[in-house]
Amino acid sequence: MGAGGPVEEPLARPPDGGWGWVVLLGCFVITGFSYAFPKAVSVYFKELMRDFGVGYSDTAWISSIMLAMLYGTGPVSSILVNRFGCRPVMLVGGLLASSGMVLAAFTTNIIELYLTAGVLTGLGLALNFQPSLIMLGTYFDRRRPLANGLAAAGSPVFLSALSPLGQVLLERFGWRGGFLIMGGLLLNCCTCGAVMRPPAPAPAEAKEMLPLGVAEEGRAPGRGSNRKRKERKKLLDFSIFTERGFVVYVVAKFVLVLGLFVPAILLVNYAKDSGVPDVEAAFLLSVIGFVDILARPSCGAVAGLGWVRPRVAYFFSLAMLFNGLTDVCSARARTYPALVGFCVSFGLSYGMVGALQFEVLMATVGPRKFSSAIGLVLLVEAFAVLIGPPSAGRLVDALQNYEIIFYLAGSEVILSAFFLATATFCCLRPAEEPLPPPELQPPAPRGDSDTEDAEADAPEAPPPLAEAEPESNPPMEERGPEEERAPEAGKGSSDETLDRRNF
Repeated sequence: MGAGGPVEEPLARPPDGGWGWVVLLGCFVITGFSYAFPKAVSVYFKELMRDFGVGYSDTAWISSIMLAMLYGTGPVSSILVNRFGCRPVMLVGGLLASSGMVLAAFTTNIIELYLTAGVLTGLGLALNFQPSLIMLGTYFDRRRPLANGLAAAGSPVFLSALSPLGQVLLERFGWRGGFLIMGGLLLNCCTCGAVMRPPAPAPAEAKEMLPLGVAEEGRAPGRGSNRKRKERKKLLDFSIFTERGFVVYVVAKFVLVLGLFVPAILLVNYAKDSGVPDVEAAFLLSVIGFVDILARPSCGAVAGLGWVRPRVAYFFSLAMLFNGLTDVCSARARTYPALVGFCVSFGLSYGMVGALQFEVLMATVGPRKFSSAIGLVLLVEAFAVLIGPPSAGRLVDALQNYEIIFYLAGSEVILSAFFLATATFCCLRPAEEPLPPPELQPPAPRGDSDTEDAEADAPEAPPPLAEAEPESNPPMEERGPEEERAPEAGKGSSDETLDRRNF
């Protein structure tokens, strides 16, 4: 099947450039819509509360359902990508995301908003987000940390643009007109899906280095592919849960997501309740976005340094700790300058977390299992998304106090940071320790030593005759291709070993 459908031939080694820069641009746009859109719609919450007669917790469910669909449908997206390829899945996802917002403009109650803006738009974003990351991993290897950082910068760029745009649309056209225009903007996801062209096929040696779903794109299967098709029936690899590094990552991300999105989702309403004008309150999200724009590429570049990349899990833990401390220390911010200061610190720490999260996952599981790993990770995170923001909204309704929300969210993020760093150091690092030198190793068992003594007493074999046939020692050019490729194979695998050193 062409045009981004399944293939049987493996792809070449990631080119680290070329058409990959176009793919990176598409991933930049998709990431921006996927992460910024659930936060940007919070600009409309005040109007929705007044029109539908609901509270904070009810409107917070819109963003939560959207994020839950983005995360919870991860396994479904993995299966579809492994079956049909990245490009067709992304085209369908763009249509669904746009249709959800257009239909939401005609809703008459909050439940209909949940089903349209929440479920349908969230599903469409999910079918774009995960395939774009998978495709990005097939085009970049050596420059992968930088590529991840640049792609992740789409979130703050779009957040800084969509939030003020949403406020302008709300003032001029109302929330219904704003939803219609937002739905039209989401059609750009289809354009991004169209550029997700798979790399050229490569020799069979490269097959094991690639994710299943991407290795299946671009060419039609040949006659002798029946056995390969049977091997690919396993579209979602649950055996990845047997890897300790992956389990540690999943637990840390679950606790992290409980509190990560809460401050950003409730920030606009918090500022408005504190007496900040509507336009200036919406601009706070833009402040987060502006700082985030600089933080993500910079953090990605730092993560690609030779002495940082093997320790990227600890770098990720440091970023989470910074984010949690920002929430806790800013819990009593009331004035507009104090809120701006919080947004600067939050944008910096949030950008670091966003730039590193998928780089750490790729380093943990490797490129071949990444398509299944990201789907399962997003599914686990979906439960945290459904718990975090709605619970925070209920606390606001019950206590009429935002301070405890910041303390709670910050504590959850700090806990996840300590868990990841501690588990990586105590549970994962010992498995990577090299063997001691021979002089420090314990003596061999007696049976083995007796055998060695017997072998030592045996007479030495006579040296080869000088008149031996030259064929007994073939020259370099007559060696098999396997022998000539051995050094190159070892050299090619060093980068992946470096990435996964802590896992």
